Amino acid sequence: MNKEVVIVSAVRTPIGSFLGGLSIVPAPRLGATAIKAAIERINLKPDLVDEVLMGHVVQAGSGQAPARQAAIFAGIPDSVPCTTVNKVCASGMKAIMQGAQAIALGDADIVVAGGMENMSLIPHYYHARTSTKFGPATLEDGMQKDGLVDVYDQNAMGVCADACAVEHEFSREDQDAFAIQSYNRSTAAWEAGKFADEVVSVEVPQRRGEPLIISKDEEFT
Repeated sequence: MNKEVVIVSAVRTPIGSFLGGLSIVPAPRLGATAIKAAIERINLKPDLVDEVLMGHVVQAGSGQAPARQAAIFAGIPDSVPCTTVNKVCASGMKAIMQGAQAIALGDADIVVAGGMENMSLIPHYYHARTSTKFGPATLEDGMQKDGLVDVYDQNAMGVCADACAVEHEFSREDQDAFAIQSYNRSTAAWEAGKFADEVVSVEVPQRRGEPLIISKDEEFT
């Protein structure tokens, strides 16, 4: 019989703007901040964790095994197995699904699962293994190459969104109204303290002086 699976702690960092206050913090460090807070809030000993599963889409520049980095930076022993999941936009969700399956099937008792990303740190690529013999060199945007452009037909995600809007008759006015409503709801939720229990502040090192503390989403105002 499958075991019952329950979520005992759920923590996230603030959502940062592109090239905003969190832009210099690598994805594994953001993941570690959330993991550490989730564990501490329930007084869980890190060595009781059986497995760590973290979704991460564009891993270029993040270093080897981003999920293990996040786990180690969060204080989880290096004896705990860690896996990085890439299922594009559904990476974090898939990591949670796999964690739930591991518990339900008896392969684990306690699993840390989630997702992490910093699109501001995605590098540009320069294919220099064979040097350019003549003419200009071209950089390729890693965000487009590995994140936002379909590999099969080269359509950008925005193009797919436009096609979806046309097919389902989502008007420009309806989309704008939905976006405004979403921002208003987010603002109201922050003002009412609804996110206080789920968000952990992030310390961002500065060149001089004290670190910058990011405690709220940057996009809701």
